Amino acid sequence: MKVARKKQVSPDISVRNRLLSAATELFSSKGYSATTTREIVTAAGVTKPVLYYYFRNKEGIYLELMHEAFTKLDTLLDASRSQRGSAPLRLLRLLDQVFTLFLENISSATLMFNIYYGPPQGAPFFDFDAYFLKFEDTIRRLIKIGIQQREFKKGSIEDMLWLIFGALNVATNVQLFHTKKGMDRGRLTRMLKLIFQGFLTQRLR
Repeated sequence: MKVARKKQVSPDISVRNRLLSAATELFSSKGYSATTTREIVTAAGVTKPVLYYYFRNKEGIYLELMHEAFTKLDTLLDASRSQRGSAPLRLLRLLDQVFTLFLENISSATLMFNIYYGPPQGAPFFDFDAYFLKFEDTIRRLIKIGIQQREFKKGSIEDMLWLIFGALNVATNVQLFHTKKGMDRGRLTRMLKLIFQGFLTQRLR
């Protein structure tokens, strides 16, 4: 007697991406707590069982959104350790890559900003601080290398760190709240080069 096998359901990447995209837009525009599972599946053009198959529930889809975005950041930070070139140029390259990632995922960034800095929305815990601290440590390490290699003047690494982060924070906040101000990658790089002039032992090429 043959035993009937259960049919294996193959994940459909396009369906999964539609769910993620719909959830991102709804969470960032309405807020996490105000968004319902029904709204997500309606926007994605699927049914609730489909969402449950891929993410189990609303909490699961939120955590996946955050995980995907911050895994990309983590990859950039790890890759910066093996890149070649002077410390100033490596810093400029990394900061441009991080800002580009932010621009490519601005809806997720808006959601993260609202969850992290805004009032509690009942979203499940996600350890944003672990990634922010790793980002700080990566920038700090590159500044230290620049001082050791005499590309940067001796000085307070923390002061240099916060000047750099200040420029990046201005760029991201303008993109989030003042899009008509014209803050793009080129402007951020020019701002950083102006800041670096105070650190450098010789002109940046």
